[in-house]
Amino acid sequence: MISKPDKNKTRQKRHARVRGKISGTAECPRLNVYRSNKNIYAQVIDDVAGVTLVSASTLDSEVSGNTKTEQASSVGAVVAKRAVEKGIKEVVFDRGGYLYHGRVQALAEAARENGLDF
Repeated sequence: MISKPDKNKTRQKRHARVRGKISGTAECPRLNVYRSNKNIYAQVIDDVAGVTLVSASTLDSEVSGNTKTEQASSVGAVVAKRAVEKGIKEVVFDRGGYLYHGRVQALAEAARENGLDF
């Protein structure tokens, strides 16, 4: 019998491998993305202090859009605006083991357009 690999487990392995190489500091924090079936979440994290500096998700009232991709780009814009308000300009992008495509790409491009450099 052929068994299918668990996609989330392979994503978590990929994320752990990348996290060994990527770390956020106070000067250049990490922009982390988590994608569920219904929502998308973005956090700007200082890994040295272990603190979330800024966060946004589709559950926020500021986020709008009809499709999930539009909502993801709105989340990217909101998290970028909040980060710029706190004086954060440069981040390291952590795609969370997801492919840089679709909702993750929309979030990243919107964050870039609204003032974050990565």
